[in-house]
This record gives sequence, structure tokens and C-alpha cells, in this order.
Amino acid sequence: MSLLPPQPASDAPIYIAIVEDDDECRAALVSALSEAADMRLVWAASSHAQAYQELTAPDAVPLDVVLVDLGLPDGSGLDLIVTTRTRWPESAPMVCTIFADETSVFKAMEAGALGYLLKDLPAHKVIEEIRHLHADGSPISPKIARKILMLAASSASATATATATASSTPFPPPDAAASMALSPREREVLRLIGQGHTTDEAARALGVTSTTVLTFVRRIYRKLQVNSRAEAIHVAHQRGFLLALDHPNKPRSADNTPSAHGASTGTATGAAGAGGTGLT
Repeated sequence: MSLLPPQPASDAPIYIAIVEDDDECRAALVSALSEAADMRLVWAASSHAQAYQELTAPDAVPLDVVLVDLGLPDGSGLDLIVTTRTRWPESAPMVCTIFADETSVFKAMEAGALGYLLKDLPAHKVIEEIRHLHADGSPISPKIARKILMLAASSASATATATATASSTPFPPPDAAASMALSPREREVLRLIGQGHTTDEAARALGVTSTTVLTFVRRIYRKLQVNSRAEAIHVAHQRGFLLALDHPNKPRSADNTPSAHGASTGTATGAAGAGGTGLT
């Protein structure tokens, strides 16, 4: 697609590119973007080669968000994520794929992805998540967050068992004391995002504004030295932060915490319905 004419700085549009080989899915995203007044679609590519050419062009328009499919017919979307972050460090690549395995998720995080969505999400919901991403959020499908948490919990359980066998002297989970570097509010926000809740859901649970939650999230990212929600969940579990927060002696409020079944970034957990991006 041809580049759109530059917009006045005061408009502050979100410049977006799409890398998607499925024609139906790409068309749905392009159509939804065309209706978003605050966004500008710079280009849409159907292959790795086409996207790489656009990303490396000398006169390429700097991108705010790049929506990337991982499974392209002529290459991996991971390479394009690396290329994007290398050329524009402030750009925010976000994966939109059918791959829900933890290996794909962690490889995308390592490449520099700041969001990870599954293709069961309707196109208009993807637009909402792009806005969330651009506002310093890190959208991640609840199904993916659950996989990360289950993987981390399994690893933590194995570590705890080995530790108990080696020594009968009780001690806190690895690095749990380090979580004291986070304020009580930051630790509560960390627990909520670790459960896959959106910014708005966390704000309602804590009785604050979404802007305040985003401020806490930025502080958590800075303290944990991460760049995305998925990375924060991963690092928090590695260091035992979430184990400390979920200590059995610390009851969780049933009134203020959203139900796990209600946690969502807007992602449908089943097959895509009418108006979806067309893939499950």
C-alpha cells in the first residue's frame, strides 16, 4: 500500500503496519483500521519478504505499532520483530497469531514483542488493543497468560520440592524479599496483571483510574527491568514475586478482585465468531 500523507503533529495519529499472509484476516484488520480516526495504516504486507523490504526501505515512515503474524510462508515473523525494534527502538511490535504454545510466546518476547494476541480476537478488538499498546500497555491474550502462569507455577513447585528435600529449614521463595522493592500498590497491580486482567479491570479492582494503573505498570516494568506484561509475569515468577503475593497466609479479597473467569483483554477464548479475524 502507498504511504499516507504526513499528518499534522497535533493529530498524533498512531502509525501502523500489518504483516499477515491470510487474505481474509488481513482484509478484516485493514477495514477496521480504516474506521479508526486516530490511526494511520502505513502499509500491509502478505509475506516476510515484502514486510522486510518495507521495514528496511531508506525512506520508510517510522512506525508506532507493527502487527506481526509469526507463521509466514517465506519466513518467521520473529525476524521482522527484531528488525522493527532495531530500526525504531520506540516502536511496539505486537504478535497476532494462531500459535499459543509457550515456546512461541517466549521467543516473541525475546525478539522484542510488546504484546501477544491470538487470532480468535475480532478485528475491532484488535484495534482496541493497539490503543492499549500505544498507551504503554502490553496486551496479552488471557489464554497465553494462563499458559505462562501454569508453566511458572510448575517450575516453582519443582524448585520448592527440591529445596524441601535438601533442607528442613524453612525459608521464603527465591528472591521473595526482593519484592519489597515494590510498593504495596505496585505488588497488587503486579498480581492482577499476572492473572491476565486488563488495565480497566485492575483499575476497577483497586478503585483507581486506568491512568494510575498504567503509572504503576510503568514503575513495575522499570523495577523489574522488563518491557512488556508477559516479561513482567515471567520475571516475577522467576524471582518468586507472585509466590510471595499469593502466600497462603495472605487472604485475597473476593469483593475487589475480578473473577478469573472474567479476566480478559477482550479476547474470546473459543473459536472466532462472526466479525472475527477469520482464524482460530
